[in-house]
Formats: sequence, C-alpha cells, structure tokens
Amino acid sequence: MNKLLRRVVLYLFFITSCHLAQSQNKEEQPLAYILEQLEKRYDVKFSYETKTIEGVVVSPLSAELSLDEALDKLKSITQLNFKVLSSRFIAISAKHKTIQYLEEVVVTNYLTKGISKTNNGAIAVDAKAFDILPGLIEPDVLQIVQNLPGIISVDERISNINVRGGTNDQNLILYEGIRMYQSGHFFGLISAFNPYLSDEIRVAKNGTSALFGNGVSSNISIKNSNIVDNKFNGGLGANLLSVDGFAKIPLNKKMELQVSARRSFTDVLASTTYDAYFDRIFRDSELNASNNINTVLALDERFLFYDLNTKFLYDIDETSKLRINLLNIYNNLDYNQIFTNSNNEFQEVRSTLNQLSYGFSTSYSKEFNDDISASAQLYYSNYDLDAQNNDITNDQLLTQENKVEDYGLRIDISQNVDNNTEIRGGYQFNEVAVTNFEDVSNPDFTSLVKEIIRTHAFFGETERYSKSRNTYIRLGARISYFEKLKELVIEPRFAFNQKISDDIRVEILGELKSQSITQVIDLQQDFFGIEKRRWQLSNLDDVPLIRSQQISLGVSYNQNNLLVSLEGYYKNVDDITAQSQGFQNQFQFANDIGSYTITGLDFLVNKRFNNFSTWLSYTLSNNDYKFDNINDGNAFPNTVDLTHVANASLTYNLDNFKIGIGFNWHSGRAYSKPSDVQNNANSVIEYSNPNGSRLPDYFRADISAIYKFELMKGVKTEIGASVWNMFNQTNIINRYYTFDADDAIIEIDNRSLKFTPNLSFRVNF
Repeated sequence: MNKLLRRVVLYLFFITSCHLAQSQNKEEQPLAYILEQLEKRYDVKFSYETKTIEGVVVSPLSAELSLDEALDKLKSITQLNFKVLSSRFIAISAKHKTIQYLEEVVVTNYLTKGISKTNNGAIAVDAKAFDILPGLIEPDVLQIVQNLPGIISVDERISNINVRGGTNDQNLILYEGIRMYQSGHFFGLISAFNPYLSDEIRVAKNGTSALFGNGVSSNISIKNSNIVDNKFNGGLGANLLSVDGFAKIPLNKKMELQVSARRSFTDVLASTTYDAYFDRIFRDSELNASNNINTVLALDERFLFYDLNTKFLYDIDETSKLRINLLNIYNNLDYNQIFTNSNNEFQEVRSTLNQLSYGFSTSYSKEFNDDISASAQLYYSNYDLDAQNNDITNDQLLTQENKVEDYGLRIDISQNVDNNTEIRGGYQFNEVAVTNFEDVSNPDFTSLVKEIIRTHAFFGETERYSKSRNTYIRLGARISYFEKLKELVIEPRFAFNQKISDDIRVEILGELKSQSITQVIDLQQDFFGIEKRRWQLSNLDDVPLIRSQQISLGVSYNQNNLLVSLEGYYKNVDDITAQSQGFQNQFQFANDIGSYTITGLDFLVNKRFNNFSTWLSYTLSNNDYKFDNINDGNAFPNTVDLTHVANASLTYNLDNFKIGIGFNWHSGRAYSKPSDVQNNANSVIEYSNPNGSRLPDYFRADISAIYKFELMKGVKTEIGASVWNMFNQTNIINRYYTFDADDAIIEIDNRSLKFTPNLSFRVNF
C-alpha cells in the first residue's frame, strides 16, 4: 500500500507541475503588491491585517498620481478605509470595522504567506491567507505554530506542545475566549480545531498582554471570522482520516451563522494514514501485545473522533455587536478482547476511553463616540475523560474519570486617547472545578475528589507610539486573587519595540505569570499502556500555585525580502510538581516541588525571491530541573530538554500550485539509564544519574503539494498530497525501562511516526 501511495503522490506532483507553464500574468495585481510599490514611491508605511486585503486585486496606479490621489482611487476601487495617521503611516481597515491603530505588523511572511509578527512580539497567523508548510495539506492550527522558533513537540503530538521548555498544560489555549483543556484528536496527533473557520491565530511566547492569565508558558488564541459579510460560502473536503464541511450563511444584512463539522471514518475504514497513526500511539501498548497469547482469540479496536463548531454573529447596529459560540469535541476508543477462560468457555471483555469537550461563549461589544469601546463576555468550558480498562491478566477492572468545569465572566474597556496612545482595562472572574474519580476491583478501592478554585483578576495596560512611530511600548499588569489559596498575585508585563533604522529593529519583552491548574501524567501501565493526563487544581498542601518569570531580547534585520532575527531569553518556572513532569525513572512515584530554568537563543533567517520562500530556524537552549528533595536538590536536565533544534524548509508557489519540503532535526531527549549493578533483593529498578543520558538525534523530512483549480464557475477545487517522514526514518522519541515476566529489565523505545502519506480533496463554493 505504501508503494501505491508513493506513486500516487509522485504522480500528483508530476501532473500539477505540468500546469506551471500555463500561468499568465494578469493586468490586475494583488493589492499587497500595489501597496509595496506605493510605500517605495511615496516613502510611507501601510498598516493592515492580512485578511483585510486578502483577495483584493487592482490595476496598477499611474506614477503621476499624488499620494492623496492614489489613496482616493484605492478607496473607491477597494471600498476600504485608508486613514492617514501621520506623514508616513497609513492604516487600512474594512469600512465596517474599527481601526486598530496601535498593533502593526512589523514582519509579513514571517515563515510563509499568512504568518506575520506584530510590534508587541506576538505571532499572527491568518488561516485563510496561509500558504503551505512542509508535511501539511490543511492549515492545522497547532501544527502551524510548531514551525515557529522555540516551539516544538518532543513526541510529535499536538497535545504536548512545548514552548520554551514548558509542558503543554502550561499553555493557555483559548478558542473564541473559551479555555480549552483538550486540544487534540487521536491522542494528540491531530488538532481538535477545524481549520476552515479559524480566521486568526495569535501566539505569544513572552510579553503576553495583561488581558490573559493562568498559563505560565504561552498564550495561543484562536478566533473565527468576526465580520458579517453578507456572502454565502462553504466547502466540503476529505482526507485519509476524516471528512468535513463548513459554511458561512447570511441570515439577513445584520446576521450570519457559521458552522463546521468534521468526523473520522476510522471506525469503519482503516487507511494507511490511520495504520501509521495507530502504530505510533499503540505500538508499545496492550493493543499491540498479546497477554496470555494462548487464550486470547481476537483483538478488535474501534476508534473515532468528531468536532462541531457554531458561531452566530449579530450586528445590532453600527456600534453594537453580539456573538455566540458553541464547540463540541469528541474522541472514543473501544477495545474488545475475546478469550477462553479456565473452563474453556468463550468470554468477551470491553475497555473504553472517551474524551469529551464542549464549550460556550457569548459576547456583547459596544463602541462609543469618544473613542471608547467596551465588551462583556460569558463563557463555559467542560472537559470529561472517562476510561474503563479490563485487565485480563490480573482480573482487574479499573474505572477513571477526570472532569473539568470552567465558568467565567470578563469585562473589557478600552480608549484611544489619540492616534499614538491607547489604554485598556477590565475584570475577569473564573470558577474552575476539577473532579477525579477512581474505582478499582481486585483489590477493591474507590476514590472521589472534587476541588474548586475561584479567581478574581483586574488588569490594565497602555500602549503608546512615539510621534515618529519608531518607538512602541506596552506596559501592563494583572492582579489576581485566588480565593481558596488566599493568595494575591501581581504580574507586570511589558513589550518594547524600537526601530533603529529602516531595516533593523530591537525588541525587549518581559512578563510575570501564574497558573492554578496543571496536569498529572499517569503511568504507562494505567490504561492500555497509553500515557494519560489528568487535570488537577492547586491547593494548600502538595500542589502549589505555579509562577513564572521571563525576559527576552531580540534584534531583527528585514530588507529586500531577507529576514534575519536573533532572540535570547531567560525563563524560570517555580513550584511545579514532580507528578506533572512524566518521570519514568527513580522519581516516577516521587511527590516533590521544584522548578525549571531555561536559557536559550532563537535564530531565524528567511529569504523570499520570485515564487520561492526558504527559511532556516535554530534554537539553542539549556533546560534544568531543581527540586527540593529529588536528586538531593541538585540540578539535572529537564525531561523535555532538547539542546539543539533546527528546521530548514523551502516552499514554491506559482499561481494555483504550491509545494513545500522541509527537514527537521534535533538532538536527543534526556532519559535515565539503569545502573550497571542492580540489587536483586530490591523490587524496583535502580538508576544512574537522572536524565544523564541522551537518545539518538532526531531527523525527519516532510513534503507536501497543493493544486487548486476552478471546477466550474464559483466552484473551486483543491487537491493535496503530503508525506510525513518521507524517508521512513526510525526516530526514538522516548525510552524507559520495566520488568518482563521473568523479572528481567527490558528497554522500551517509543518511536515516532513512520512514513505517513495523506491525500486530500476539497471543494469550496
């Protein structure tokens, strides 16, 4: 099957490349290209969101026009607002949208089209304008962010994104303002967010706005389109794992409904892609091992996932808007075993694992005449993990449930003091409840624990440009009171960006943050041998409030489609628990409190020429733990420490054809080796230095291609093909040790995704 799919991929690449010669220059050109010409001609700078001008084409403007005449002509042609902020800066916005004066894009096409960097240090991803990244044929939100320097998943899973050495639970992931406690399908290999309604993704690794709290590592915000454009559009698509559809439906001139749905067909049809994913997750679990092989007659698994999203938009009038969002995410695994018991009778046992998330948010915003705007939002997030494991060997039934309920209210007020200054402030209330239930038979044991934390937070910040607009600064602070912990935490944040010359910028970012919820990583033996994570709240006993401090300094050069940037950072996270770190060594059962400190450098060089875009990113870092009691209080390498991480990619885009190839390499992950001499009288494995050894280096090459064409008038079609790990490289991403049936120590290697092809077909109308 692999050979057949390889041929299909190569054939697709060959066929689509044949269409390259058919491209023709059109008289009309993209507005972005026209704006670049005007910037050079009149020595001005346009500020806009990428999606505002996406798809807008105009004829070239005469060089004899003055700047005012050129702007007037563009206004009449494009129906966009062109507001002159100063002698050099001009803001572009949709006529029915409020102009955001202060946030400006300082780097467009940060890696590829649709990815930009703003003056406050955040990375903005416009999913609709997104071009292509190697290995991706769909704009998977959480796969895209892993291409940014300093962001990686040490085990290739969406549900385990590590931002500058942090664990995934330290990322604040918001979907339309709803905090998400589940971010992946298929045990974290696929993003749980449908990419075809996602309009804007923002990632802040440092210098986070004071508006956001309760995530010490990063902030990832995902939003759907927020504009009622009175135009119907939709699409249907399928790949080798799932089918999906979306639609934007205008109800009248003031109302719009956005819906999307996706469902896997893996419960009825197993593709090569499914086989590769299943092998990645379950290779070393009970589902690939035969317990009591002489008695087990059949093993059968059934896996499915789906997600549903709905957004209702109502523009009450020109200054008032109402938005309502609904979200549902579901994963289900059924595992059946048929075996013969001691009486030679047939017996069937069934184990299940379910993940369910649903959320709701509603917001109302109002703009006032004196440049004041206000908004209020209510939201609710629910996450439920249910597991039932029938252990034939030990005649044991294990039932576990982990449930998170998050209620919230936030009020925001902002004012544009002038074209160079804006102030913002507000209040946020959260109530988070976590329930953990466990029931075991043989021996009988039952536990039910429910905890609640209520948090009140006041926040405020101001953003300001100098009159020349060469200097930007944002100063803010968040003051949070955690009722149960009786702690008041003050968290200052700042972002500073200075234009040294037309080509060089300097950026300084800093923040203090805290977090009251974290994850416990269960042992591999707890469910099918699959690592499972449970949420827990901070308390006054053994789970303290997590705190972080971070500062970074960066410099960038951007000229003639060449971007070179270098950023150094220092980050310290205190009061983490040992159980949240997934130790598989002598500290596997330890209960201790500690910290990790990471220092690093993020380097990026990106060159665009003609229709090519190529980039190289590299991260050098050192990430160490220090616990109160573990390892006698001495520092040792972090479990997710990767000293060297590099990515090199090349993309080509000509008219309707796109192709990308990329190479990913990083040094080996830290792990603990057993000692050469073991005490046979001891029932546990004795280890040498904690995390004192390194796995072999990781290397992966990916390729993808997309071809678009018009099937008929108004109906656009897209064909995509990709291969993840196209050289079928065997990469070890984790190593641990356990005892076999004869009490001998055996080495378990978790391997990465093998050669994984995928095909997609989409129709948009």
